[in-house]
Amino acid sequence: MRTVLVTGPGGAGRTTLAAATALAAARAGTPTLLLTPGPAPLGTAPVPGLRVVVADPAAAFRDGVGGLQDRAGALLGLLGAAPLEDGELAPPPGLAPYALLGALHRHASDAYDLLVVDLPAGTEGLGLLAAPALLRRYLDRLLPRQRQAARALRPVLGRLAGVPLPGEEWYEAAARAEAALAASEALLTGPGTSLLPVVEPGRAGTEALRLTRVAASLHGVALDRPLANRVLPEGAFGAAAQRAALGTCGDVREIPHLGAEPAGPADLEALGAPPPGEPVPAPQWTLHDLRAETGLIEWHVPLPGADRAELDLYRFEDELAVTAGPFRRTRPLPSALRRCDVTGAALREDALRVRFRPTPGLWPRG
Repeated sequence: MRTVLVTGPGGAGRTTLAAATALAAARAGTPTLLLTPGPAPLGTAPVPGLRVVVADPAAAFRDGVGGLQDRAGALLGLLGAAPLEDGELAPPPGLAPYALLGALHRHASDAYDLLVVDLPAGTEGLGLLAAPALLRRYLDRLLPRQRQAARALRPVLGRLAGVPLPGEEWYEAAARAEAALAASEALLTGPGTSLLPVVEPGRAGTEALRLTRVAASLHGVALDRPLANRVLPEGAFGAAAQRAALGTCGDVREIPHLGAEPAGPADLEALGAPPPGEPVPAPQWTLHDLRAETGLIEWHVPLPGADRAELDLYRFEDELAVTAGPFRRTRPLPSALRRCDVTGAALREDALRVRFRPTPGLWPRG
């Protein structure tokens, strides 16, 4: 399945152009699923070849808490806790991205050729790129898969400790969650996925586009040609300022200002948003063996538009975490770098170059 993740700051018209993109694909004959956290301006009449799914954070929260209470019933009873009723449950702030993540997994196997995802606004939506891998890492720390081999000892350990230990159902639930997160990660960052930035010309739009490019490069996701929304006609008040801002955005596709918010398929088609093409190759992290020249090995992380002051590195055992502004990605070190020490890093030519020196005693001489 081809996946297009539509991103942009709040108020830039992200949901409108996500709907327009999905509509253009459906009109071109591509069976399309539009996944959005809110209502899309498509009207009430069905569009052939297009299905719209709204991710409901409240329903996702109720289902999640209900499932947790069912699995932890014995432990809750031991603690004297009373289960929560549906009427008591209200979703906490910030749940929308995870509701969207759950809906993404539920519809991953649907019979559509294109999935258009209307991400939450700004960095909150872009942060979803890292969520599946991060949650998988947390899950493996809390319920390590290698400890399942000790399932026969759990009743004995439970009696010794005086509290019930995680039962088989917990590990089965963890395995299901692991599979779901892996499938969602493939949809969000796989080779058929791209980010489609939507910005309104101006200083805020330019900064949002810069951050989108940083996030796409950090996570290895292709970037589609950005859509500059609500572009005013020549001579209109404010058009000159928009033109100046567009000059700093690079190659963008201009979407005209209609004078009113689009409502219905006819207005969306008037915007002229194109159906998605095939994604360009995504930027990749690359290894460079410079031992003959400098005695070092470098791992290059492409980060076009990144600022040196917003970068940070952290190595934990055989993993490297790279932070670029509000985004972070943790990757396992390639096998060769696990026998090396990090000696520093530098931002050059739109890439973060992390330097590694082979650890004495772990590398063969010569």
